[in-house]
Amino acid sequence: MQKKNTGLKWILAGLVFAVLWSSASTATKVALTVSQPLVIAVTRFGVAAFIMLVIAHLVLRKPLPQKREWRPLAIYGVLNITIYLGLYVIAMQQVTASIGALTVAVSPVFISFISVFFLKKPLSPRILLAICICLLGIFVVAWPLLGGAAVTLPGLVLLLASMLSYSIGTMYFSSRSWGTMHLFVINGWQTFFGGLLMLPIALFSYKTTANHYTWAFWGGTLWLAIPVSIGAVALWLNLLKQDAVKAGMWLFICPVFGIIIAALWVHDPVSIYTVLGVIMVLAGLALSQLERGRTNPKS
Repeated sequence: MQKKNTGLKWILAGLVFAVLWSSASTATKVALTVSQPLVIAVTRFGVAAFIMLVIAHLVLRKPLPQKREWRPLAIYGVLNITIYLGLYVIAMQQVTASIGALTVAVSPVFISFISVFFLKKPLSPRILLAICICLLGIFVVAWPLLGGAAVTLPGLVLLLASMLSYSIGTMYFSSRSWGTMHLFVINGWQTFFGGLLMLPIALFSYKTTANHYTWAFWGGTLWLAIPVSIGAVALWLNLLKQDAVKAGMWLFICPVFGIIIAALWVHDPVSIYTVLGVIMVLAGLALSQLERGRTNPKS
């Protein structure tokens, strides 16, 4: 009975993670209808950091990071928040929510590619093929919309650049020892630093007439801050601790959920190009996960 309950908890955690993670691009599009991208980002990270740091230091009574730990937290925040999510939210002005969801879902493939440079490994033909298939799948979805206001080439480039920063940040995080620091301490402070470094740019580019603090702003931004930045990340790290290979399988359904949420919430078009692109992205993810399973059979 206990094994059955554990299995049900695993499935429930995976499904909730996939839905929350997939909803980020759509929530961003909702908030962008009434606000500038960096205003959304700074508000999101401010709220998320405040909640996590209050829980970590006031509720759980976890100690502050040591002197030598502040710099790595700041570097991780720059890569994982300032650059990655800063570029992401700007790019979302020029791409659909569906394409944003697809790009985020293929992050493990990008990470596998970046690990070649960090770990000095030869580039596996399987990973290279997976990257090509995933990128082609994204462009297939974008193809009928290119040239219009919905999807632009600069937007796609910014989106891919954001994923590059995320991949480097992930490898940086994995390559360091974080000692006994609690998850909320790490995530809270890296989110704080990332948002803080984004603040001057947001203030400099702020336009009063471009920002309307309506339900669309607060609904989209708070959804990004709490269910996504806190909830989805906590679920993901918990899944990774239990079984990294199996956890990666949940990424397979993220593109599907992302397309469904975008179609229902912001009425993104779903065509034969969308279906074909999603199938290609899933195939690329399958190849990357197969490679990971072969290289880390005990993980």
